[in-house]
Amino acid sequence: MPSAPAEYRRIADTLTTKIKSGELTPGTKLPSTSELAEQFDVSVATAYRAVSLLHDRDLVVGQPGRGVYVAGGK
Repeated sequence: MPSAPAEYRRIADTLTTKIKSGELTPGTKLPSTSELAEQFDVSVATAYRAVSLLHDRDLVVGQPGRGVYVAGGK
């Protein structure tokens, strides 16, 4: 019996789908980790791990002091 994906992976997959479909366009700022945690009803650490996975997938870029943005924007 397959197990459900980890919460951080589910969040990252949801955001990946939105990025690839064009719902989140290049340069769009993602919600903060605390906002993502609230939106997905998970801990901030889990939300952080999801954003880290998006970094690993080269889908987002961080701008220190400004936030995390969908890659490809100005």
